[in-house]
Amino acid sequence: MDLSLLSRKSDVEWWIEPHGRMRVPGIVFGTESLVKEMDEKVYEQVTNVATLRGIVRASYAMPDAHWGYGFSIGGVAAFDADQGGVISAGGVGFDISCGVRLLSTGLTRELVEPLKKRLAAYRAQTAPLVAYYAQKGSLRSVDGMTPIPEVAAAIDTLLNSPTAAAGTGGARAQSRSSVS
Repeated sequence: MDLSLLSRKSDVEWWIEPHGRMRVPGIVFGTESLVKEMDEKVYEQVTNVATLRGIVRASYAMPDAHWGYGFSIGGVAAFDADQGGVISAGGVGFDISCGVRLLSTGLTRELVEPLKKRLAAYRAQTAPLVAYYAQKGSLRSVDGMTPIPEVAAAIDTLLNSPTAAAGTGGARAQSRSSVS
């Protein structure tokens, strides 16, 4: 991807400023080398998604983004149905293992906003504890994006490993937060 088309906001955040019919910015996450290696079509697709009716906040591309069908694979966007938003099965593509994830809760923004603040406060308050255990080598994580039986098996394996009780060393499952 041509970095001259982007506005660098941090070491890992790059913006496509709204232009033309874009309703919101495009935000690409990745190191400079990762973003440079992204296909030019990712730029085009992130920009196109930013023009859709009802889009909320931004059209995002995760560090693993690559050319897809409509959205880039690794693209993320939210749409407000009350603002004419869309739901597109083609948004994530038709590749093997791609899928649409839709959750309709009926929760309102007014109910969710206080929870976001509480979760942010919780994260800030627990960050020193997480850093401490990570430094000691006893922090373990599992991939929560896999099927529940796999998550349960990974947790069971970590809890029953000989090093789990000691809190040092041992196999470490990596956490994954990418959505594709």
